[in-house]
Amino acid sequence: MSRYLLTAAVLIAASASLPSYASPLTSQETRWLRAAAPVLEYSKSIDLPVDIIVQPRAPAGAVPLAMGFDKGRCKLVLSMRGNPEAEKVLANVPADKQALLIEAMAAHELAHCWRYAQGEWHLLPAGFVETGAQTSHDPALLAAAKAMRDTRREEGFADLVALAWIQRTQPGEYARVHDWLRGVRATVAVPGSGHDTRAWVKLAGKGNQFDSRLSPFEAADALWREGLLH
Repeated sequence: MSRYLLTAAVLIAASASLPSYASPLTSQETRWLRAAAPVLEYSKSIDLPVDIIVQPRAPAGAVPLAMGFDKGRCKLVLSMRGNPEAEKVLANVPADKQALLIEAMAAHELAHCWRYAQGEWHLLPAGFVETGAQTSHDPALLAAAKAMRDTRREEGFADLVALAWIQRTQPGEYARVHDWLRGVRATVAVPGSGHDTRAWVKLAGKGNQFDSRLSPFEAADALWREGLLH
């Protein structure tokens, strides 16, 4: 995810409970943070440097929930105010199941933070190297292609962590979350683009590949590597 300007934003420490704010949270923001609370509490238990930022107004084109990085800390950014797309990802999802999917989205974003905190952002795992070569008369196009590959790998890992989280915490809901995520990724506009994680989501169809004794990051690693090979 891209960096976010922190000025004119409300910055708070991540917490499973909702503290007081100088500017009251909207009911929508409260609902999303409550749904994400188990993930935020887990982030505290493993000492991930997560802060929460509530945008006073969503920038154009912003997704409702995203992870940014600034000065060695992860920034979980809510961009919902004035954002007509804020609930689009939950369209056609029954109201009583939306919290489950918001929790999965929060776990996806936490995976980005974990990779960043490990110093592995945009790095391939040990033993992996890129093969093949792309050519272009325009160096900017080659740089853009590499950035797209880097993003796709990180998004693939994060999707697997989200699924591993659900398998670990609510295994009875795994099929529901996987089907939803598969549907979201099936609508990717450009095959091979940064959010085309279909190969990884397909590998995780059953959920039994994830070892619940491991952290969700460790549990996702083997399938992530397998997807890299494909």
